[in-house]
Amino acid sequence: MQETVLVYTTWPSVEQAENAGRRLVEQKLCACVNILPGMVSVYAFEGKIERGEEAVMILKTARDRSADLMQAVRAAHPYDTPAIIELPVSAIDPRYGAWILSESRA
Repeated sequence: MQETVLVYTTWPSVEQAENAGRRLVEQKLCACVNILPGMVSVYAFEGKIERGEEAVMILKTARDRSADLMQAVRAAHPYDTPAIIELPVSAIDPRYGAWILSESRA
């Protein structure tokens, strides 16, 4: 079976994440997005320690769609350097994996 992967990213707001997520699912770049509101990020940026509130987005897709998905996230993202990370899936329910693969096809 084709591999599935998760793509992790963060957005400045739930609304922005949801709008982008809907477009990515409509474009069949991923089968599903999960948006987790209310994350607090503490990070170093330009020599300062910053704090921000963000929304986490986890996208589920086929490995062979991941590069296109990551490029689309980057193009839609308001940050200059967004967090966009592909995470391997080591085990998955076969029926759920098949659904992800079938829904992330053009």
